[in-house]
Amino acid sequence: MDAFVQTRGLLSLPTNPKARAALSRHLNPSHGLKNRFLSLNPKPFSAPSLSAAKFQPLGAKPKNLFICRAEAAAAASDGPAQPAFGEAEAEKPKLLGIEITTLKKIIPLGMMFFCILFNYTILRDTKDVLVVTARGSSAEIIPFLKTWVNLPMAVGFMLLYTKLTNVLSKQALFYSVILPFIAFFGAFGFVLYPLSNYIHPEAFADKLLNILGPRFLGPLAIMRIWSFCLFYVMAELWGSVVISVLFWGFANQITTIEEAKRFYPLFGLGANVALIFSGRTVKYFSNLRQNLGPGVDGWAISLKAMMSIVVGMGFAICFLYWWVNTYVPLPTRSKKKKEKPKMGTMESLKFLVSSKYIRDLATLVVAYGISINLVEVTWKSKLKAQFPSPNEYSSFMGDFSTATGIATFTMMLVSQFIFDKYGWGVAATITPTVLLLTGVGFFSLILFGGPLAPALANFGMTPLLAAVYVGALQNIFSKSAKYSLFDPCKEMAYIPLDEDTKVKGKAAIDVVCNPLGKSGGALIQQFMILSFGSLANSTPYLGGVLLLIVSAWLAAAKSLDTQFTALRKEEELEKEMERAAAVKIPVVAENDGGNGSLATGSPLNPASGDSSSSPSEASSPRNI
Repeated sequence: MDAFVQTRGLLSLPTNPKARAALSRHLNPSHGLKNRFLSLNPKPFSAPSLSAAKFQPLGAKPKNLFICRAEAAAAASDGPAQPAFGEAEAEKPKLLGIEITTLKKIIPLGMMFFCILFNYTILRDTKDVLVVTARGSSAEIIPFLKTWVNLPMAVGFMLLYTKLTNVLSKQALFYSVILPFIAFFGAFGFVLYPLSNYIHPEAFADKLLNILGPRFLGPLAIMRIWSFCLFYVMAELWGSVVISVLFWGFANQITTIEEAKRFYPLFGLGANVALIFSGRTVKYFSNLRQNLGPGVDGWAISLKAMMSIVVGMGFAICFLYWWVNTYVPLPTRSKKKKEKPKMGTMESLKFLVSSKYIRDLATLVVAYGISINLVEVTWKSKLKAQFPSPNEYSSFMGDFSTATGIATFTMMLVSQFIFDKYGWGVAATITPTVLLLTGVGFFSLILFGGPLAPALANFGMTPLLAAVYVGALQNIFSKSAKYSLFDPCKEMAYIPLDEDTKVKGKAAIDVVCNPLGKSGGALIQQFMILSFGSLANSTPYLGGVLLLIVSAWLAAAKSLDTQFTALRKEEELEKEMERAAAVKIPVVAENDGGNGSLATGSPLNPASGDSSSSPSEASSPRNI
């Protein structure tokens, strides 16, 4: 073609005509460009049907025109090709009504979540048994651990993670974070615990306890059983880092908002099957210790077995992550949301603090941490009093985990209906409401347990045992609401954010704010104990604090609902505008010499000029 005339805005040549023509001939040989140009009997239509006055001078011999198939407007780098003009887009393959490409994301993510929560349940139950039932320790160590050990390590990890995000790729960052966890848990089961009698300063801790007095039992216990405390912190960080940052960050990266609304609540179905099985696993090893002969450290044997399972599941997580990155395409995001330039640690913190959206998200996480901690630590102190031996304590925790899995599984089935029927805002307020109502019931039983003792005796229960069961129910309902509604709501809120805010915001919120909430609850309890003499005396005041925290939680959820809805509408509008700007249709005309050329001044695009412009202007060629 020696002359091309390009219309303005609407019509243009395809980006790669040869490639497009080859693909067209492969799909439908009768529609290829070459076949249209060289066809012996092309099917013409009259030029006046496309406003001949615009295509040829007045009085000229009418030309035969034929239309080239419409091509996608955007270049390959701008996005996927659009369907041809006049052709219906080929339907994507589906299985059970779900696209195959979606299933390739959802199934591996569900398996990853299964493995991660299976490990977390084993680690969570084991860490409590280690630090609560160890010699010279008790449940009083937990507030000190969360405040003075867990929180500093979480802050240190967040700072390191923020640095690594500027240096490593996403895949390298994932492996660099999860592999040290796997190595530590394997080393603890086979090295640190068998050597605990040699590496723990028992005699030195006893000497300091005699000098300082029993009120320093908690801080001294951290030094006495330092390897157990390190295991406790690593198990806590597994929940904050691997679940919240690595898994949910990866899920947000490869899913769209529509897929998240549909499948995020269902991720927990497989995960809570893991909760049920892992609870049975813990109970099995707890009963195994009872059947061993005297002089045999049954806890060491079961710990090696459970840590072997944790390591195996960890490598399975790494494999699934590799498979998804290798075989699953990432979704396209709005082009207008450019990644922000890399920021230093302090700049990142200032940026996150200045964002109202991030502050509301942080409020949700901190409020949950404080609220659950106010109830949970009090419950564990009652649990230690009821089940003092490690075997009984661990066995009860296995049953507790299984019941939590069953309750959460049921809530997961209901959660999708809640999201579809009532939306994000209602779903985000259910968890704080459940936690408040069940927490009030638990504290009321502790406060009024004495008068209720005769009535409880009719059911074969003491006030202590009743408090243990009611506290267990409170934790079960609160955690099931968290896993089925709170976590999906929180993760959906990250999706509309730009990549830099999403990555660093998750690190700051999930790694720091999560332990900050638990440490805040621990600090409140420490202050109450020092002020009122005991945890039991401070129970009414803890109930008042719980009411204030949940009120702030509900207010932040309402504010975040408004912002999330606006961001989602903005992203959908930007995508629609990008798709609308991407539609371009080339039109090929046959000139007197038999060569194909693009006609200009098409009235299909009024913006190209006035329809009454001169014929000479309309037919003047423009080189491309």
